[in-house]
This record gives sequence, C-alpha cells and structure tokens, in this order.
Amino acid sequence: MTFRSVVIGVGSHLPEAVVTNDDLAQRVDTSDEWIVARTGIHERHVAAVGEKTSDLAIAAARRALTHAGRTAADVDLIVLATATPDLTFPATSARVQAALGVTKGAAFDLHAVCSGFIFALTTADNFLARGQAKTALVIGAETFSRILDWEDRSTCVLFGDGAGAVVLEAHEDGAASGRGIISTFLRTDGRGHDLLYVDGGPSQTGTVGKLRMQGNAVFRQAVEHISEAIVETCARAGVALAEIDWFVPHQANQRILDGVARRLNLDKDRIVSTVALHGNTSAASVPLALDTAVRDGRIKPGDLVLIEALGGGLTWGAALIRM
Repeated sequence: MTFRSVVIGVGSHLPEAVVTNDDLAQRVDTSDEWIVARTGIHERHVAAVGEKTSDLAIAAARRALTHAGRTAADVDLIVLATATPDLTFPATSARVQAALGVTKGAAFDLHAVCSGFIFALTTADNFLARGQAKTALVIGAETFSRILDWEDRSTCVLFGDGAGAVVLEAHEDGAASGRGIISTFLRTDGRGHDLLYVDGGPSQTGTVGKLRMQGNAVFRQAVEHISEAIVETCARAGVALAEIDWFVPHQANQRILDGVARRLNLDKDRIVSTVALHGNTSAASVPLALDTAVRDGRIKPGDLVLIEALGGGLTWGAALIRM
C-alpha cells in the first residue's frame, strides 16, 4: 500500500506589533524609499517582549487544525522549522506539542533557516509515505527580531517575525484524487556558509549572536539555485512550468522574486508575494504566503502549487503540491 501526503489545512499567525519603514528610519540611516526600492518591503511584524517562537507556532498550528477539521488527538507528528528556537534545548516543537495537547507520536525541530519549511515538509512527507505517521503538523516559525543588529541597515530592514503551518494527512494513493505532495527537491552547499550566518552560538562563542549577510552574493545565489530547484522539481514530476497554477516562493526580497520570474519566464500574476507586508520571516515565509493565498481565494482545491526557498547554509529546495 502506498500513501500520498495531502494538505488538508493551513494556518498562520503574526505578532500584533507592526514596524513600518518610517519607524525604522527613526532608528537607522534609511528611508521608506530606500527600503522599498531595494526590497519591496513596506512593513513587518515584530514579536512583543516575552512573545516566543513557540507562541507564534502554537497559534498558527491551532488555525491550521481548525481549517483542516482536525484536533490534537489526530496528530502523531510535529516537524517545526525554525532558526530561532525558544531555548537551546529542548526542542521548541516539544513545547508546541504540549501546548496543543498532542500526546502521541514524535515532535522535533528542523533547522535549515529560510529553506526550513521546505525541508520540514519533505521530512514529514517521507514519514507519511512510509506509513510511519498518519497526520502531521508542519510548522515554520521565527522571531528573527531577536537576532538582528538594529544598527545594520542592510539587514535589519529585511526581516520580520511570524509563523505558518500546514496539516498533512496520509491518504492511500488511489484515494487521494491526485491531491498531495507530488515531488520535492532539497540541496545544501556548505561552501556558502559565510554568505548568510549568525555570528554566535553555544558551541563556538557562547553567545546568541547577530545575523550577518553578504547581500549581493546571496541575491545571485538565490536566483540561480531557486530557479534550479523549480526546474528540477517539475522535471521529477513530469510537469511543465506552464501547468503550475501558483508559485509560492520564500518571501526574501521582491527583487529575488522578480529575478527568478525573468530567468524562467514565469507569469508574475501567478506568483504569490506577501513580502511587502511581512518582510522576510525565514522558515515562516512560505506557509504564511500559502495561507494568505488560500484564505483570499486565489489558491483553490485542485490547484497545482510550487513552493520554494533558499536560506543560510546555503540550503535550497522546492516542493510541488496538488492542493
């Protein structure tokens, strides 16, 4: 018997506090015009004092479960993608599991930075496809505001906080009606380690550290590798780019989204962009954008959706899903 991982619910959550470009201009040498021209970002949400990554993840997961018509009793796997855990250990997913009231199966964190949700979704898909779990919560949640250098205008203007989640359910392949995860593609190249990193950690420095990035180099790598991931994922599924209804990319920078569209000759009207209002929320950005497009009616049941991302590591990947 073979199984297909079907997306049956989506959800997201953003902190209440909104920081506009004009707000940032009061803190660093920047302006709304400068930020918008280089990134397409107008504002981002920032977690309140005491508001944790787990808090955002729990809220997004609850909304996804409600949308799916499932409860905590149905869940037997939680995979949480984050680069900003509550604590060094235990895993933030354990706190999420307990808060939701999930009492069976496994829960663990996965760290692939901005590509984290793609890696987490692929991991959960493999569990379900092998019959090792029935219902999985896949979550991307971040509080990147905690690791930003708020005096570095090249990075602090880019990022925001948030969470997004999907509920995956294993359906027998013949009963899935074509829905579910069709193909995935993951890659890591550690030679790009120093292009995007945090200059701290318990083993190396004993400190949390701050985010550092070589912006121009990351831009070039992102356009090249994201394009590669899209093409390879479609090739594995035997699907042409023209057949895809919606592209839901990692919301890093509008210029990256536009660069990939030009490189692959994609119709910009089929690309979901939320970067203007959310900024780069790292592992949360893809599920946040996916939930936005499902909720506003753009993405409908049966649509063919491709999600993709690139993050620190460097890591990159994509997944093709029939909703």
